[in-house]
Amino acid sequence: QVQLVESGGGLVQAGESLTLSCLASGSIFSNKNMGWYRQAPGKQREWVATVRSDRSTYFADFVKGRFAISRDNAKNTIYLQMNSLKPEDTALYYCNSAPSYFSWGQGTQVTVSA
Repeated sequence: QVQLVESGGGLVQAGESLTLSCLASGSIFSNKNMGWYRQAPGKQREWVATVRSDRSTYFADFVKGRFAISRDNAKNTIYLQMNSLKPEDTALYYCNSAPSYFSWGQGTQVTVSA
């Protein structure tokens, strides 16, 4: 049973930065592609970024150049460094495998004020 615990969200102003963390337990982490996803109010959950087991990274166009994703296999943790945040980045952020097949965690709320 894999458990995903996201943390690091908060309330920031536009242009500021945040770093999210996701701790994965209960599975062999290092050989899994992992990703960040988000869900804004009234919208469907969408993919944000992926870090593969070989550490290659991929981003949705709407965060490309602003966000970075990384992993620390020794800590079973992935990170999402979010820079130049915009109000439209406001959402509940989740991590999961990529593609997603684990149960979703609680997510961490990111709110960006104008």
